[in-house]
Amino acid sequence: MSKLPLKIGKSLERRKGEGSIRELKFSKDLLDFSSNDYLGFSRSHIIWKKANKILEENLILKNGAGGSRLLTGNHALYSPAEALVENFHKAEAALIFNSGYDANLGFFSAVPGKGDLILYDELIHASIRDGIMLSAAKAVKFRHNDLKDLEKKINRLKNGLLGEVFLVTESIFSMDGDSPDLHALVSLAEESGSFLIVDEAHAVGVKGAGIIAEEGLQDRVFARLVTFGKAMGAHGAAILGAADLKDYLVNFARSLIYSTALPPHSLATIISAYGELQGEGATQVQRLQENIDFFKTQVSKRGFQKHFLESDSAIHCCILPGNERVKAASNTLAENGFDVRPILSPTVLKGAERLRICLHSFNSEVEINGLIEGLKRLL
Repeated sequence: MSKLPLKIGKSLERRKGEGSIRELKFSKDLLDFSSNDYLGFSRSHIIWKKANKILEENLILKNGAGGSRLLTGNHALYSPAEALVENFHKAEAALIFNSGYDANLGFFSAVPGKGDLILYDELIHASIRDGIMLSAAKAVKFRHNDLKDLEKKINRLKNGLLGEVFLVTESIFSMDGDSPDLHALVSLAEESGSFLIVDEAHAVGVKGAGIIAEEGLQDRVFARLVTFGKAMGAHGAAILGAADLKDYLVNFARSLIYSTALPPHSLATIISAYGELQGEGATQVQRLQENIDFFKTQVSKRGFQKHFLESDSAIHCCILPGNERVKAASNTLAENGFDVRPILSPTVLKGAERLRICLHSFNSEVEINGLIEGLKRLL
């Protein structure tokens, strides 16, 4: 094999020196306080059996899609799956992509264009940032969940703008677990004539159809992203919006046009997961909320609030500055049977390294108490 370019070796050495080198590791048999499987759907035998039944009933005995959605890959399960998704999330139309990353990449590289302005929350997900980088639009970040800063930037930057203004946020932020004031944000978008896009990846299932739909704001938001690989326990994602937006993305979203479609089994799993969420799975949503409330109560009783970012979601972050310190803390918890992953810089800002604790419907109060006792020794 030929030598690597010098800059690649230097980048790896720099990461090693910072203690932030990434590695692929096999998940050990530990108590799960790390995955995005908030409702336990990814391990549900009921969903698995229903998905296989859907394939058998539709005589779909294929392992793959065989092509992109615009060629041979738009198989029979796409239409009912998209109809189910749009109805559940109270949207006019839904377009399924292979992943949340693909959906954000396709949307932001295709919709905002030359002459447009994108204003995005500074903590927005990497997939949105990457999509924005592929866009010809001008992009400016605003301070996290700071609508006053956003309003100032809208007023300052839209003067003389020939195109449109797009505002971008998440309903639950993946690394902090917090949420913006969505009612105020919707009003600001309307007052300024801007188009609002909300990534709901970590809200779907945890907050029913997502916070936008639960708050009745769906008709006042230009586009939403929902994913199936987190609380839904499946794979894939969808952009929700107007039928014309769906048609536009089918024609111009390159991550949809030039990618092999999801296999039939993935669509069958999505359909089964939504069915479960609207049936027996509703008890898992309630159980998750009880665990969130219990966790926050125990943190408060022990006076640990100062170490945690404020969150009402399933994501709770314990700030432990320093890559080496937070990795050591994660290893100590693992030795005691708890899977809690460290989030290192540069994924988060230097000095804001953290343990990212994900709560699930299947975690017991005994397990949660055990985790908090483990944190007590670390803190």
